[in-house]
Amino acid sequence: MTTMSHHHPLTVAPADIDHMGHVNNAVYLNWVQEAVVSYWEKVAPAEAVARHLWVALKHEITYRRPAFLEDDVIATVVAERVNGARAFFRTLIKRGEDVLAEVQSTWCALDAKTMRPIRVAQDISRRFVPD
Repeated sequence: MTTMSHHHPLTVAPADIDHMGHVNNAVYLNWVQEAVVSYWEKVAPAEAVARHLWVALKHEITYRRPAFLEDDVIATVVAERVNGARAFFRTLIKRGEDVLAEVQSTWCALDAKTMRPIRVAQDISRRFVPD
């Protein structure tokens, strides 16, 4: 099985910097959400994007190195698998070749109208995780 990756540039804003002079750990959660949603919006057809909303169920973050105000940071998102309404993503946040953080996350697709979990159709999930 091959997977597709999505490279999402991130901006380090002055408000992201904490009292220790580097990006606060909580900012990484915002970055992961931004990158995963961007991936979905890029790969899924417009009608699927309009019909599905995503909520995070779980994030497991391993911090490797700090990020700073002037850094060029990229989040690379890979969908590992889709199972019903759940999708499992791996996100690497890097500055150049340096891995700043590794994130394993589980997301649930919601129907945009009912706000209830909705199964992701196979033809859509194949756009992320081809057979």
